[in-house]
Amino acid sequence: MRNSPRHFYFSPRPAVETCAEDLHPPPPAERVRLRARGERADREMPADFQDLVALMSRLRSPEGCPWDREQTYATLAPMLLEEAYEAFEAVEEARRGRPEHLREELGDLLFQIVFYAQVAAERGEFNIEDVTERIHAKMVRRHPHVFGDVKVRDNEELLRNWEALKAEEKRASGEDAAGEDTSLLDGVSRKAPALMEAHQLTTKAARVGFDWQDVDDVFDKLSEEIEELRAAIRERRAAGREAEAEQQRVREEVGDLLFVVTNIARHLAVEPEAALKLTNRKFRRRFRHIEQSLRSRGRDIRDATLEEMEELWQEAKSSDE
Repeated sequence: MRNSPRHFYFSPRPAVETCAEDLHPPPPAERVRLRARGERADREMPADFQDLVALMSRLRSPEGCPWDREQTYATLAPMLLEEAYEAFEAVEEARRGRPEHLREELGDLLFQIVFYAQVAAERGEFNIEDVTERIHAKMVRRHPHVFGDVKVRDNEELLRNWEALKAEEKRASGEDAAGEDTSLLDGVSRKAPALMEAHQLTTKAARVGFDWQDVDDVFDKLSEEIEELRAAIRERRAAGREAEAEQQRVREEVGDLLFVVTNIARHLAVEPEAALKLTNRKFRRRFRHIEQSLRSRGRDIRDATLEEMEELWQEAKSSDE
């Protein structure tokens, strides 16, 4: 063995010894160019990522963790969603100059991906290298303006090309075998949170020109929907408490109103789910101020008047500003 620095990575198998001088990957830009041409820049994962994959394998091994061994696609699903939401919320902290939480949450999310890939490998379906290979190939294919000879004038044309490439991929894979039954909106998950789903649906529709001209037009639509909701409420009141059909109409009009508000957010380049999360957080903070202020006076919030709570709310609002 040559005298050279060596590193070992944790593995459920005997320790693997690697000579550092054997690992001289090309610079990042050259790696991308090589793989865009279908060539492998090297056959080694980054050491830290390799360690994480090996750790996951160990956790699932007979000598590993009983809880980890019991997990399946189904049991992992809620955790994947939870970690994604926690990362989502951490983005706002990072925007405010506190990136540590986002770094932590992205690590947790990455661990979930490695976990799923390990379960899939044990089922003989795919492994983590298959995952990284496919996403790399997809991103190269979806960026012909970077890795090919395609020229684009602006982001609008770029996004149209992106959708066209996705449709072509579906045809090639046979996913659109239903022909006339396929839709541009098929890629939007029906299980996504409603605000997020509405945002994604209308974003896709807008890419083919189905959209309001500008945000002022959407505000006009908002005024129209507000009037329709008011009319539905009047009808429900006139029909009495047992008015099931009228209540259904109110529900639909509220949905239409929320849908239009989502489009206002989209036209203003605001992600509505994130915006509402911020407002929810703000409400929690201000309401907690009301509770704590009353408690410090020996009062219970249940005994406070609306006027007292409103005064404390405005106090909390002022401190936010």
